[in-house]
Amino acid sequence: MTDKPIDMEKVTADFREFARQFGSVQLATASDEGQPEASYAPFVRQGRDFYVYVSELSRHTRNLAENPRASLLLIENESDARHLFARRRLSYQCDADEVPRVSERFYATLDQMHQQFGDIIGVLRNLNDFHLYRLRPYTGTFVAGFALAFELTGDDLDQLQHIDDSNSRASD
Repeated sequence: MTDKPIDMEKVTADFREFARQFGSVQLATASDEGQPEASYAPFVRQGRDFYVYVSELSRHTRNLAENPRASLLLIENESDARHLFARRRLSYQCDADEVPRVSERFYATLDQMHQQFGDIIGVLRNLNDFHLYRLRPYTGTFVAGFALAFELTGDDLDQLQHIDDSNSRASD
């Protein structure tokens, strides 16, 4: 942790590259009673939105139907991190809505998933217990390391605003 200026161009490039590395996301949902559930799901992106195709046999799917909010986490592998306390991570708070099976969006998104994930989507797309959810981020943060936390801003949540950590520093 130093007081040297932040190279925002480098951090922004790192943020954009980091976000493109993932095919699945850690997913946090809650039931109507507030019972938390941590899970994961493969996803595709369209603009700033995430799409997951999930089975109603999973708690996270039932939770999304009952309480249409979720938190998403993309996090650096432990083996790649310089320090476990400062793993790079990108998190979003999202509203969720189910994409109707009879909509163009449903078919176009499953076609995109088929291109990204292969023939398994051809099998899953015909299973009626699977549901397509759009997760629409409304806020987010990117942590690039110690004292390098950023709020996501802009219409597409693709701009970074440094979160001042002066209140969290240890006293002298």
